[in-house]
Order: sequence, then structure tokens, then C-alpha cells
Amino acid sequence: MKVILVNGSPNEKGCTYTALCEVEKALNKNKVETEHFWIGTASVPGCTGCGYCSKIKKCVVADCVNEFAEKAKDADGFIFGSPVHYAAASGAMTSFMDRAFFSGKANLVGKPAAAVVSCRRGGASAAFDQMNKYFTISSMPIVSSQYWNQVHGSTPEQVLKDEEGLQTMRTLGNNMAWLLKCIEAGSLVGVSFPESEPVIRTNFIR
Repeated sequence: MKVILVNGSPNEKGCTYTALCEVEKALNKNKVETEHFWIGTASVPGCTGCGYCSKIKKCVVADCVNEFAEKAKDADGFIFGSPVHYAAASGAMTSFMDRAFFSGKANLVGKPAAAVVSCRRGGASAAFDQMNKYFTISSMPIVSSQYWNQVHGSTPEQVLKDEEGLQTMRTLGNNMAWLLKCIEAGSLVGVSFPESEPVIRTNFIR
């Protein structure tokens, strides 16, 4: 079993990374393999809605999105982490998730996921809600914790003093490991992910 920890912060080893590492400790303790994936500091363009990904099965823009989508094929679960910018996920993370979930959805469906957010003071719950919406539109089980998945602090050193936040991260890691093991156990006795119906699209223009 393997979980990819996606770091959407422009700071590779900052507060978001610190939170993800706490989740990682719990996953590793439960014998779950982990891999960090930092989206980096290069520009991540937003989705232009060209629709070309439906033809070539990947995003037309060659950047970290396609690199992640390729890795996602072999992953069993995901933790997406982002700093809070203006009560939302970072701009780069938003662009990344928009394109990753639109062009690479086939590699994500049915796999457990969770969002982790890092903030100085406020806006965490709004960013957390925003990120969870990507999972609910992609048939991905959302892994919960004992509180909303957030840590507080302006520096990694301050985050390490957020005892409740760190405990929330560890609980999240334990819960992710438990769910992955449940899914694995179910598959061994023939319980598979539900077959999806053909997508029905409607609008409300008459």
C-alpha cells in the first residue's frame, strides 16, 4: 500500500510539509509506504477547458500535473496539503488540483483521500472545504480525523508546538492506514469498487 503526500506550498520544507510529515509518521508506523510530491515553485497554469485531455488521456500542458497523474496510477491513497492563502488553498495548488482531477481523474477514482491545510490564524476551514470538493466529485472516500485537518503556525517550529494539530495529523494517518487495510481485505474476498453508470449530464436551461 502506498500513499502520495502532495505538497502544494511554495516552501518545500515549510509548515505544510511539517504537517504532512506528521501524517507520514503514522502511515509508516502502520506499514504504509509514502512518497512526497512537491508541486514546486514553477508556474502551474490553470485549466483552459480545451478538452484535449479527453483525447490524449493527459493534460496538454507538460508539467507537474502529468508527472503526478502518472505516479497516481500506482498509489492507493492521497493526502493533499496546502497553505491557506486568502482563506483558500494556494493559487498553485488550486490550478494543480483543477487540472489533475480533470485530466487524471481515472487514476484517482475509488482511492481514499484527505486534505490538510496550514494557516497562521484563520481561513483553514474554508480552504479545507474547498479541497474536499475535489474528492466528492471523483468518487473518492474521504478520510477524516478527530478534528478538521489543520495546523497553525507561521514557521515549522511553531507548527511543532501545535499539539492538537499534530495529533489530528497522526489520527488522520492512522485512519487512512485503517481504511486502506479494510479496502485490501475486502478485495481479497471479492468486494470491489461499485461499477459506475454512464454519466448523465443535465442543465437547467429551458
